[in-house]
Amino acid sequence: MDKEATAESAVRIDEASSPMVAQFLELKAAHPGTLLFFRMGDFYELFFEDAVAAAPALDIALTKRGRHQGAEIPMCGVPAHNAEPYLHKLIRKGFKVAVCEQMEDPALARRRGGRSLVRREVVRIVTPGTLTEDNLLEARRHNYLAALARSGGRWAVAWIDISTGEFLTEAVDLRSLPALLSRIAPGEIVLASRHLQEADLMAALADHGHLLSPARDGAFESDDALRRLQQFFDIVALEALGDFTRAEIAAAGALLDYVEITQKGALPRLGRPSRIDPEKVLKLDPATRRNLELDRSLSGERSGSLLTCIDRTMTNAGARLLAERLAAPLVDIPAIRERQDQIAALVDDSHRNERLRGILKSCPDLQRALSRVSLKRAGPRDLKAIAAGLKVAAELQASEAGEDAIAVLLAALPDTGSLADLLNQSLIDEPPFIARDGGFVREGALPELDETRSLRDHSRRLVAALEQRYRESTGIATLKIRHNSMLGYFIEVGANHRSRIPQDFVQRQGMANAVRFSTAELSELEHKVAKAGERAIELELALFERLAAAVMMAAEAIAATARLLAELDVACALADVARALRWTRPHLVEEPVFKVEGGRHPVVEWALARERASFVANDCCLDEESRLWLMTGPNMAGKSTFLRQNALIVVLAQMGSFVPAERAVIGLVDRLFSRVGAADDLARGRSTFMVEMVETATILNAAGPRSFVILDEIGRGTATYDGLSLAWAVLEHLHDVNRSRGLFATHYHELTALSARLKSLAAWTMRVKEWKGEVVFLHEVTRGTADRSYGIHVAKLSGLPPLVVRRAEQVLKRLEEGEARAGPASLVDDLPLFALEAGESSPATLPVQAGQSVMTESQLVEPQAEILAARLSAVEPDDLTPRQALDLVFELKRLLQEAKLPGAA
Repeated sequence: MDKEATAESAVRIDEASSPMVAQFLELKAAHPGTLLFFRMGDFYELFFEDAVAAAPALDIALTKRGRHQGAEIPMCGVPAHNAEPYLHKLIRKGFKVAVCEQMEDPALARRRGGRSLVRREVVRIVTPGTLTEDNLLEARRHNYLAALARSGGRWAVAWIDISTGEFLTEAVDLRSLPALLSRIAPGEIVLASRHLQEADLMAALADHGHLLSPARDGAFESDDALRRLQQFFDIVALEALGDFTRAEIAAAGALLDYVEITQKGALPRLGRPSRIDPEKVLKLDPATRRNLELDRSLSGERSGSLLTCIDRTMTNAGARLLAERLAAPLVDIPAIRERQDQIAALVDDSHRNERLRGILKSCPDLQRALSRVSLKRAGPRDLKAIAAGLKVAAELQASEAGEDAIAVLLAALPDTGSLADLLNQSLIDEPPFIARDGGFVREGALPELDETRSLRDHSRRLVAALEQRYRESTGIATLKIRHNSMLGYFIEVGANHRSRIPQDFVQRQGMANAVRFSTAELSELEHKVAKAGERAIELELALFERLAAAVMMAAEAIAATARLLAELDVACALADVARALRWTRPHLVEEPVFKVEGGRHPVVEWALARERASFVANDCCLDEESRLWLMTGPNMAGKSTFLRQNALIVVLAQMGSFVPAERAVIGLVDRLFSRVGAADDLARGRSTFMVEMVETATILNAAGPRSFVILDEIGRGTATYDGLSLAWAVLEHLHDVNRSRGLFATHYHELTALSARLKSLAAWTMRVKEWKGEVVFLHEVTRGTADRSYGIHVAKLSGLPPLVVRRAEQVLKRLEEGEARAGPASLVDDLPLFALEAGESSPATLPVQAGQSVMTESQLVEPQAEILAARLSAVEPDDLTPRQALDLVFELKRLLQEAKLPGAA
């Protein structure tokens, strides 16, 4: 079944349909593309194809109920009181769910007589981007709903988190669209249906296709979208909010339309849209985010990511803000310095920082509680959470005085003390989740409620006294007065006591082991209890509505408080990291330099510290004289770690954090690129090498003088000469054309020759020591080049069979001897692996020890022939100039001679 379209019922309504089936099908037809959660008493039921789709997804039984058009109706259901886990599972599996509730008491429907049904309506459509319940959301991550729109040939993305009220927009082109979506990581993307057939757009959305939700085209018309925004925010002109493009207006307006449809008119409180300037945000493409493991490790887990290393926030809102800043580092020195100032104010005062963190620890999630209040999905506990959060804000503000960045931040907190007092005076300390349960209003808050509760509780005591009197008058010690929703209050006795029941007891229900009765006295008392209980609930609900209205009157102040507390939490967390891990404040400048002394990899150092091991720090200085470093050295010596640590230092510095180094001067980076490691992309039919080339192409086509690039092992996924040639050309292009700062790691030692010709290329290597036949990796960066890669040593450490290791050492020795004697070309004759001359009958020219196996001639490889074939395959004859064709002939002749293939002159 197609989960994008969900389950569409193929049945139709006809005259023979039962009223319930007809009602279900009518509601289903009005909400295509969803599973219909049809409320029936204490359960949400699913029927027809919805049930067939949902049952296996939820791992519940698929049953049948009734018949329609001559066939049994498939059905499954979930309990209404515990529906959220099932909703969560369906949403994660790509479904949308229309929640259909009973809008009247079943007793009222029965009074209408005939075949009257309970009136039902869809009250909400649950989609991945419109979740608000804590049980359905990740507390420490945003859940964005995004919309993509085009107007006047220009594209834009708008995104909101309806659980927090955040509302943002950004202009974008299709080339940079994947990077933007990777940055905000939306849970759902709304797109006009007409765009689904555009090949270029669908290619840009290839990694996010499973998140698309087609919407009506009219919602994206910029004029209608503008009116929708003006009406929602009660403004005359959108210019009051900022200079938005028509595409941004279209996307923002389409979001409001989609939310109104899914929430059935119950729009959440949203902050006014804020426009992101693309030039003020560090650009990271999806591959770079993945390679640097910013918020997810390469295995997809949060553990092992940079975010896990630095997240010491005490609140959910702080954690979300920290993740947001890590995802979008700034290219704005004043804004970065403002964040640094807040951290600096706390780094040297550990007692102050711990005191603030201790207060923040008790702060609930103000943002999400406020959102639920605005959507009328809140309960008493949400109001109590808002009161607690405002109390924390007041306590923090009262505890700080001064003129540093933290004191200034706390001085900006709005005065919400009167609202907090009202909520705390009205609500008990541990209120229930659901308002209709009652019992959440504090005694003394509402005199009329206190009187009603007294009457209700007194009536209950009267019920208990009546029960005791009936026991004594009948002599039935086991007689009980019970209550349920069907019968109300009733007297229950065992069936064996039926003969002892007085004549004024009226039988209500007979069962196998018990009989239930009522009396006129009990009925009258029940009426009093019910009336008092109903009145108490009415009074509590009315007070709840007044409190919710008071909260919404102060919504902007509450939202501002939540934002400021989140900022404080992030500053405290990063100060704690900086102090504990000995990080330093970087100096940001406009010049394209990168000078780091004693730099460390934050995640690796953090992991080593847990094992009580130390990290070897290294310097890195990139300036005009050596803005590009060529890194050589053996595997496992630390090249990749060194590359990544410097890229991560850029990210940390520009998000406003301190960095893992002794000192750091960093010229602003506008684009950061990382090509470290690769894997197959089987879904698109791309090999590891193809993925590598695509990522490299992205870098070479976009990097500029203000960019920072790290490249690791370019060309390793293909034949040696092809790989060396590609790495050579890429390195030249980075130096001469892109002119970027960067680190280029390679095992092709031949590339070190370029350092003599490229004036801004410097050769550096990882130090190793050989001791008694063993290799010790020092993990230190030093000037110069490596003469060996120690690949066989690393292979030995990996557990390769000793026979393979010894044979590899023999082959390596002959290779090195041959190269020293006559150059690489002469080795074709010396090694049996390449002995291809006609007339050679045995490849065994190397010594073979007892028990060793020798490759047969049919197993020999022909690398030179492969090089010839690969070289010819890459040629486009029609594109060659006469001079290029002549050069190609000489090149092929040389390769033929080196290979000593038959026919070589």
